[in-house]
Amino acid sequence: MTAFKRVFVRRAGALACALALTGCAGMTADPSLADVLATRPELSTLNRLVIQAGLQDSLRGEAPLTLLAPNDEAFKALPQRTLDALAADPAQLKAVLNHHLVEGRLATGAMPAKLRTRSGADIVTSRAGDFVTLEEALIVQADVPARNGNLDVIDRVLIPPVKK
Repeated sequence: MTAFKRVFVRRAGALACALALTGCAGMTADPSLADVLATRPELSTLNRLVIQAGLQDSLRGEAPLTLLAPNDEAFKALPQRTLDALAADPAQLKAVLNHHLVEGRLATGAMPAKLRTRSGADIVTSRAGDFVTLEEALIVQADVPARNGNLDVIDRVLIPPVKK
């Protein structure tokens, strides 16, 4: 085989592989909230905690959800003792994570003044121009779409109120 043919065959093979991969990528289903969360580097702490709490199936389900997703900086701002307590208490970790989930696909522009979270507690929302806050948290990236809902990146971890 001549050098020209070897180069041609190699390049044709590489092109065929690239086309096959592109075709396969186009055929995959839309990503779920769990998939979107797993692909966002700035949400790696939340993703790890969701896995630890066993909530990935909820984020892969069919029911539409809005995930209020604290970024890694939000978790770094928490006191270490709070993170340690969450790691040691699976029920409390699950309660905190459920406090970041709201039933339904909510667009930031149409958020009501109060959201009922899966933890059973309410979160007060507020709007000032283009800024939307949830309690003390600011939405830093809104309405990231997923097959089964929306993800809003926030700059604080929301802690549910203590039940008395």
